[in-house]
Amino acid sequence: MAAQTTLHLPYDRYFDPDPAQKRIALELYERVAGLPLICPHGHVDPRLFADPDYDFGTPADLLIIPDHYVFRMLYSQGIGLEQLGLPARDGAPVEQDHRKIWQTFADHYYLFRGTPTGMWLTHELADVFEVQEKLTSASAQRIYDQVAAKLATPEFRPRALYARFNIEVLCTTDAATSTLAYHQAIRDSGWGGRILPTFRPDALVNVDAPGWQQELDRLSEVSGIEAGDYRSYIQALEQRRAFFKQMGAAAADHGVASPYTQELTDAEAEAIFARARRGAASADDARRFVGHMLMEMARMSVEDGLVMQVHPGSFRNHNPALFARFGSDMGADIPTATEYTRNLHPLLAKYGNAAGFRLILFTLDETTFSRELAPLAGHYPAVKLGPPWWFFDSWNGMTRFRETVSETAGLYNTVGFNDDTRAYPSIPARHDLARRVDANWLASLVVRSVVDLEGAHEMAHAAAYALAKQAYRLG
Repeated sequence: MAAQTTLHLPYDRYFDPDPAQKRIALELYERVAGLPLICPHGHVDPRLFADPDYDFGTPADLLIIPDHYVFRMLYSQGIGLEQLGLPARDGAPVEQDHRKIWQTFADHYYLFRGTPTGMWLTHELADVFEVQEKLTSASAQRIYDQVAAKLATPEFRPRALYARFNIEVLCTTDAATSTLAYHQAIRDSGWGGRILPTFRPDALVNVDAPGWQQELDRLSEVSGIEAGDYRSYIQALEQRRAFFKQMGAAAADHGVASPYTQELTDAEAEAIFARARRGAASADDARRFVGHMLMEMARMSVEDGLVMQVHPGSFRNHNPALFARFGSDMGADIPTATEYTRNLHPLLAKYGNAAGFRLILFTLDETTFSRELAPLAGHYPAVKLGPPWWFFDSWNGMTRFRETVSETAGLYNTVGFNDDTRAYPSIPARHDLARRVDANWLASLVVRSVVDLEGAHEMAHAAAYALAKQAYRLG
């Protein structure tokens, strides 16, 4: 059989093959496919938008070197990160020839078959870069040239792509100690794109983390409040939240190993803080302090209105040899089992019924979908469920999420979709996949007479657009 050389991206891709369901899914999808993109949580660098002439660099710079979804898969097959151009901490030489990096990627592109990364990349190549050939060893350099030629044009500057992608709002994730200089530059430029910061205090809350003392010094510097004791530390964090909100922030984000919460007395918190200042905090101190600070961040969210997001359950930097050579965010973070019902009870007992408080929960443990998360969201007014995250941001992962949480929590206690990505050109592909998942799931409800077609259309619009906008107060 002759090899197929044309890139395969049919319009009705991924939908259930049952003709009745596919017809309804297409109808639902077509009504939402062109809606603006609401991107309330992600990791796109705001530098992209601060400079109107920002250049992405080479195809390898854009699509391979910064994307752990890509290089993680290649690494799993024995391809060293140095072969892919990732800079090493020890200054050891890494591949500098970006055509060679691209060729290695193309030689192993088959590894992404059946994965969400493969779905996103295929969509990007076909729709964003107008590539018509399959990416193979033979076509690699031709496609490299085509992508490189596109990247050299004004139409492929980040601000131009923002308009082309039909993005309505995009939220970044920023350290609590950030001056938000790039966000200020975006404001000062007069450009009409809406790029908002998100408050991320993890480096200041994890008192046993390397560099915590330096982060504390930085907090004192940027807040103008000497954070020498626990009380002033809290005041400095409140000042930073107020600054972020002034700069347009709608949410705070908390990446924690566990959603454990516990309220300490001021004396207990001060004692742990003082031990941490001396470098003497224990692992139990750190666990209790993080649990207490989740309570404090919930209190602050009740007071200032920032939406509280909690992303728990990742064993960070699981591969110590890789971390030693290349640092964090190298694809070596692994999900762990996570318990929510007992861990969150202190926080929800105190704030779960508070007017205006919004807590969006994420998980890397799918076993909690129907057992814990759906019942929590289906009861507490404050709790909403974030979409499938990271390893489960996939066709099957999103489908399982809808099927397991919706009977208890309903659609309207979820928050739509967010792309949670650093890979800016993949944003439309990720949203498109999510919209197809929801159209297909809703079509299955229609053909089984669980909902009628009118209701399914309303639900599809909510999932694609309205829920994210409402949940994050981005109206």
